[in-house]
Amino acid sequence: MEAFARVVETGGFTRAADLLGSPKATVSTLVQDLETQLGVRLLHRTTRKVTVTADGAAFYERCLRILEDLREAEEAVSTRQASPRGRLRVDVATSLASYLLAPALPDFIARYPEIRLELGCSDRLVNLVSEGVDCALRMGAVVDTSLIARRIGSMRFVTCAAPAYLAARGRPAHPDDLREHTCINYFMQRTGRVSPWDFVREGERVEVLLDSPLAVNDSNVYVDAALGGMGIAQIPSFIFHKLQRDGELEPVLEDWGSDPLPVHVVYPSNRHLSTKVRVFVEWAAETFEGYSSLWPR
Repeated sequence: MEAFARVVETGGFTRAADLLGSPKATVSTLVQDLETQLGVRLLHRTTRKVTVTADGAAFYERCLRILEDLREAEEAVSTRQASPRGRLRVDVATSLASYLLAPALPDFIARYPEIRLELGCSDRLVNLVSEGVDCALRMGAVVDTSLIARRIGSMRFVTCAAPAYLAARGRPAHPDDLREHTCINYFMQRTGRVSPWDFVREGERVEVLLDSPLAVNDSNVYVDAALGGMGIAQIPSFIFHKLQRDGELEPVLEDWGSDPLPVHVVYPSNRHLSTKVRVFVEWAAETFEGYSSLWPR
C-alpha cells in the first residue's frame, strides 16, 4: 500500500522509488501484486505517464487512513522507547536558511542527534507530497488548503541601497520618487509576476509597481544585486540589519513602513504529525522567537 500511495502522489514509479529508497522494479512489482490481490486495475500505465483509475482513487483514500493508523501506532511505541529519529526533509526559503536557520542548526543537531536532517533551500514553491518533503517554512499567506500551517513570525521589510548607489543617485523622499531611481524587482517563480512595493505611513498607503532593468527570483541574488550598487531594494529586516552594521547597506524612506509578511511552518494535512516533525516545528518557532526584535510588533 505504501508503494501504491507514493506512486499516486508522485505520478510515477521512478520518483516513488526514489522516495521509498527502493529499486523501481521492486515498486512496480509491489503495485502489480496489489492489483492481482485485489482483482482490479489501480493504475493506468503508458510510456509517458501513470494515472490513477477510479477504483485506484477510491482505494488510495482508504490506504491513506490505514497508513496513517500504522504511523500513529509506530509513533506511540517509538516515543515511549527512544528520542526522535530518522530522515527529516525540510524545505526552506533561501534567505531564511542562510541568515536564520543555518546559524542555529548546531543546536538542533545537538538536541536531536538521531534525526537525519535534509534541508532543501530554494525560493521555489515545492509540492510537499509529491517531492517527499515533511514540512516547509514559507513566507506569505498559505492558500493551499491541503496544508496545515503554524505561524511562527512575520517578516518586516526595509527599503535600502548600497552607499555607492545613494552617493551617485541621491535618496528618494517619497515612494513615488522611486520611479526616478533604479530599483531591483523580485518576481515569483511560480507565477513569473513581479511583486509590487507596498508602503504605509500614518494611515496613508502607497503601492508602487516599478519598471526595473533587473528582476530576479532568488533572494540571495537579490541581496547581492543591492550590495553591488545596482539599485534600491526591499529586503527582510533580519538581513538588512546585519549588512547595515557592516556598512554595506543604508535605509531609505525610513518614515515609511510596509505590511508584514507572515512566516509559517506547513505540513500536509493528510499526514500524522510525527515526533520528528513536531520537534522541528517547536524548535523553528523557538529559533524565530530569538529574533523577535527584528519582527514587526
